[in-house]
Amino acid sequence: MTETNDYSRQREIELLAPARDAATARAAIDHGADAVYMGASSFGARSQATNSIAEIADVSRYAHRFGARLYVTVNTIVYDHELDDVRNLMWDLWRAGVDALIVQDLALTQLDDLPPIALHASTQCDTRDVNKARFLEQCGFTRLVLARELTLNEIKAISDSVKTDIEAFVHGALCVSYSGDCQASYVITGRSANRGMCCQVCRFKFDLEDGAGHKLIKGKHLLSLRDMNRLHNLEQMLDAGVSSLKIEGRLKDENYVKNVVGAYRRRLDEIIAANSEHYIRSSVGRSSLTFEPDPAQSFNRGFTNYFLTSPQPAAGSLATFGSPKWTGIKVGVVRHISKKAIVADLDTKLNNGDGLGYYTTDGEFKGFRLNKVEGNRLYPAGQDLLLPPGTIIYRNADKQRSDLLSGKTATRKIDVTISLRLTQTQAVLTMADAIGLEVSVAEEIEYQEARLPQTERRRKELEKLGDTIFNAVSVSDKCGDIFIPASTLSRLRRRAVEMLEMSRLINHRREKPGKKSSEITIPVDHTLTRHDNIANRVAAQLYAGLTGLNPTDLPRAIEVSGKPDKETRIMQTRYCLRRELGACLKTSTRDKLPTPLYLTSEGKKFRLDFNCKDCRMEVIHLPG
Repeated sequence: MTETNDYSRQREIELLAPARDAATARAAIDHGADAVYMGASSFGARSQATNSIAEIADVSRYAHRFGARLYVTVNTIVYDHELDDVRNLMWDLWRAGVDALIVQDLALTQLDDLPPIALHASTQCDTRDVNKARFLEQCGFTRLVLARELTLNEIKAISDSVKTDIEAFVHGALCVSYSGDCQASYVITGRSANRGMCCQVCRFKFDLEDGAGHKLIKGKHLLSLRDMNRLHNLEQMLDAGVSSLKIEGRLKDENYVKNVVGAYRRRLDEIIAANSEHYIRSSVGRSSLTFEPDPAQSFNRGFTNYFLTSPQPAAGSLATFGSPKWTGIKVGVVRHISKKAIVADLDTKLNNGDGLGYYTTDGEFKGFRLNKVEGNRLYPAGQDLLLPPGTIIYRNADKQRSDLLSGKTATRKIDVTISLRLTQTQAVLTMADAIGLEVSVAEEIEYQEARLPQTERRRKELEKLGDTIFNAVSVSDKCGDIFIPASTLSRLRRRAVEMLEMSRLINHRREKPGKKSSEITIPVDHTLTRHDNIANRVAAQLYAGLTGLNPTDLPRAIEVSGKPDKETRIMQTRYCLRRELGACLKTSTRDKLPTPLYLTSEGKKFRLDFNCKDCRMEVIHLPG
């Protein structure tokens, strides 16, 4: 029987931030992230967010100075002809200093000659129950990134059943399907989400039809979920056993990452300070921001904490049918149009260059740039807009705030103590950081009695840590009134900073790789299907050994077996459109919508099946 996690001692808590490139990664660390995750040059589930080995190595060094970690995604399924390439990439990433790899394909746990690097089971592994969690732990993963759909009770059940670290999302965009189990993009367009090329079918416009083809709802984004925001649920998640709190967004810009990381860092620091006997931060260094973080001011589709506190959220709480874009915050209402200006009753001050938007009478969200604002008169850039009186205006790009977030907006400093003493011939400076690393440097001096007190002068000189990563919290001076030239003090200080920073890099300890169990057991009630995403011979050999089947008889991933010519389940989701529309089949309002229901979009038709026993909705692709 698997032992449960022991949280009687302090548990390291990590705030994990996304980074599409090296600059964003450094910004995330500066603003308080304990770890960042980014894509490599290939095999990442976001094909538009790739980085070279040199860039990754640079981020690794930057992060490790603060004891922060760098994880790299290698979380696509892998084809047979790519196995050698992915092994070589893993070695390159190990040499670049990466702390762990986030992977989906189980072949990456089985390949020969792998580097000694820790592997984290990506959310693409679709870990939604205890049995799957135990199986992945046996495969050698040191961390499990759980499905976003889980409740607190489900998270705790998994955490209590394994020894691995538990990572869970806290903020950002939501996939409507269980991650790793969505074939919609591949079946419809040939672009596979499991290969990093999702076309985001869930953001399409759909009509909702009954069995006779009558349109019940027309032209709405019926599968487009709000964005996750669990800023006010962090303590509950820690109590449930989560150790790494993950922000989604490897395609988001630097300003988004700065703002969201800043907000979560502040809240997490409050929780850790109030529960210091249970939790400790996983990296060091205090971040000072030049702005007030507020997630509502960054891209979002409206917020939800998803299923965290209830397996059956209220109607109308999960999706946003009007637009998959960021509509922004309501700022006013149109009064009338006058001489190419929109005259509006405004709720807040607008700025030249703001991005504004509105819904047309057909329900389409349109945007425009504000060229000039004069009082309550708005002049759009490059276009004349005839907006009916009463039209609500939203702002989704605040020029003033964007300017506020540009450039350097945070400094991160590690507290150090400095002491200065004399030997018979030398001045010796010792610098020690908050976790006990200590360096000493010395320089020969000529002893000269000073005519004036020297302690304050030396203190000011030694505290000049400027743009280094260190902040002096105390200076101990045992040199009395001996004169030491400012140039000598400056050289000692610079050398100590260089040595301490180097010592921090040398003493950074990467996570140890996990150990594969000698008895890996696939859950007894699990029947292998194409949804297990077996895409290569190595993964097939693993599953064959566990099931006793011939590797050639195992069902393969849809990307390998090809698009089916029959009805195919392309999504399974905990989100239920009937419940969202107030017509749950388990309630008295079920007759608000008929059965069956279909989604149609651009000539394609999908049936919605409702598994009320497990409270799941399935989207079935109908060929033809």
